[in-house]
Amino acid sequence: MISIYHKTIKDRGLNQIKEPKAGSWVYVENPSEKELEYLSGSLNLELDLLKDSVDPLEVPRLEIEDGKTYIFTRVPHKEGLIISTVPLLVIIGSDFITTISQKPIPSLNKFMEGKISFNTTQKTKLFLQIFSEINSAYEIFMTNINRQVRATRVHVQKISNREIAKFVTFEDSLNDFLSSLVPTNGILSRLLSGRVLELYEEDRDLVEDLLLGNNQLIELARSNLKSIVNVRGAYSTIMSNNLNRVVKFLTALTVVLNVPVIVSSLYGMNVNLPLADSPLAFWFIMGITLPISLVLFWIFVKKDWL
Repeated sequence: MISIYHKTIKDRGLNQIKEPKAGSWVYVENPSEKELEYLSGSLNLELDLLKDSVDPLEVPRLEIEDGKTYIFTRVPHKEGLIISTVPLLVIIGSDFITTISQKPIPSLNKFMEGKISFNTTQKTKLFLQIFSEINSAYEIFMTNINRQVRATRVHVQKISNREIAKFVTFEDSLNDFLSSLVPTNGILSRLLSGRVLELYEEDRDLVEDLLLGNNQLIELARSNLKSIVNVRGAYSTIMSNNLNRVVKFLTALTVVLNVPVIVSSLYGMNVNLPLADSPLAFWFIMGITLPISLVLFWIFVKKDWL
């Protein structure tokens, strides 16, 4: 799907037009091969780079071809209970800006729904606004993950298997976030140099804010990962300790009960044994085994095994 928008400072709302013109925003979502070929021909774009934009494994990077800047990034995306990232390509030409994504990007929908004030004629500022919204999306997802991790950490002794599985999902998501945010840092640093795009003073301030925000997101992702690892480590230690206590208890109980079992087993054999014919044999045996068992029981209680 290809949609073309145009909005100047004087326009009150976003206008949708049929053909690209100077100062337009070409929005592309889940494009077909024919649509990519159309974009390549009409806007003089590199077809191979356009095809890379729909590759789900594409990594963030910056390319410059024929005076046009191709900025690949990844955007957080939630599908069901799975949080991952999807690729987004932003192309900045001499008089237009183009965004290409395989899936709907909520951060871009805010622009089309009029929730964010922008002008398509200010392409560099629009690009920076898009990146700012992407950073905000990352922050929302990671704050939510951090909140759930903290809530689970309070009752670490009662973590269920479902919560452990959720932690594994969180780790996958955070590692995916990091693999996107770290390369993006390099992209923003190159932009800040001013050699890739012409930046006005206000634009430079925006890039510096984005770079600072991106660094904070990286630290937040790493902090969340560390918290998850700590909680899982604490849970494993508690479970191991509980298992050791159970094993010690069963071992001690087995030793205590084993004394009368051994004696009774001996007197269960069909051979002549001491006191076999005595009517007091049972009480004599109990008088010997019971004190031994009680002594063993006292020793194990003293050692905190029972």
